[in-house]
Amino acid sequence: MTGLLIITVATIFLALIAKRLSSTVITPPMFFLALGALFSFTDLLPKENAQEGLHLVAEVALVILLFLDAAKVDLAELIRERTVPLRMLLIGLPLAILLGTGGAFLLLPDWPLFALALLAAILGPTDAALGQSVITDPSVPEMERQSLSVESGMNDGLALPAILLFASLAAITPASEATNWFTFIAMQLTLGPLIGGAVGYVGGWLFLRADERKYTASTYEGISTLALAGAAYLSATLLGGNGFIAAFVAGLAFGNIVKGRCQFIYDFTESEGQMLSWAAFFLLGLTLVPLAAQNLTLPVFLLILTSLFVIRPLAIWLSLTGTGLPPRTRIFFGWFGPRGLATALFALLIAGNSEDAQGEAILMIAINAVWISALLHGVTAAFGALCYGRYSGK
Repeated sequence: MTGLLIITVATIFLALIAKRLSSTVITPPMFFLALGALFSFTDLLPKENAQEGLHLVAEVALVILLFLDAAKVDLAELIRERTVPLRMLLIGLPLAILLGTGGAFLLLPDWPLFALALLAAILGPTDAALGQSVITDPSVPEMERQSLSVESGMNDGLALPAILLFASLAAITPASEATNWFTFIAMQLTLGPLIGGAVGYVGGWLFLRADERKYTASTYEGISTLALAGAAYLSATLLGGNGFIAAFVAGLAFGNIVKGRCQFIYDFTESEGQMLSWAAFFLLGLTLVPLAAQNLTLPVFLLILTSLFVIRPLAIWLSLTGTGLPPRTRIFFGWFGPRGLATALFALLIAGNSEDAQGEAILMIAINAVWISALLHGVTAAFGALCYGRYSGK
């Protein structure tokens, strides 16, 4: 009971100063990671089955945040600027995996090639929530904010087929999962967007009709939006598509049908999504961060820094060659790609299916990457957004 009381008081405190905190170097993910890590050294909370709880909370939080981030995207503006996020997704992400595999080989030469590729794929997805100041700061131009949001929302789902493929090739998941990979990847990348788009469009249309006829109220609309995000994810997953892509595309379709006419939906969903995200980072700090930090060797630390400072920026720089974007914009895109819930969730998925030490080692590296990224990107987010916005003349 004492532990729960401390957590509730800490959450109240953070919520009361959250707006003020957004202009500092401290972010909510940093706060809850640290709080969870502190609790891990006490007996105030039971730790049994906490890792399973982390898996569930992180998955639900990721689905809701993907849906919500997409619902805020102006589709017309995105279509006009489609070159940037598409290049980062279709060129930048594969390049990051390829370059990441090479970098990992130099620092972990004893690892099998496909295990290195798996690690690079897990470190590929980004989480805009860890650099929320960049996405929400109005001084940052709309194109940059939307491009980072779309990239963050889509690269989770695009990385998952590669992660499962490399996991099977590295014999970290059951061999039966490696059958008919072409069909699997095709279904993941086509059914997810199709199902998500259909669920989001129909859901948005129904919301508008119900709102016009006064059949519902704002409280219930918020609850239904959470269910809609879950419906998109579950429908795609059950039919063989990618649930994360489906959740993002559903939010994109829903937001551009509703177009802000039901503002309470966004307020309600964002609050629920933030609470789940904070809970996931707390559980991450409680269950895995201390253990991962104990396993942080010099080669692993250098690998993580290389991924953050070299691999991702270089991949994004190369992917945006020929777009006419100035160097400062390409550097801005390259740096603000923090590793967050998706990286932790995918590593947990792999470690849960692993029957040897390789999966556990990948999990430890991924968790270390998440907390180091939370620290570095959290410290630079507000200041970086402010400087970039001013330099861009906005």
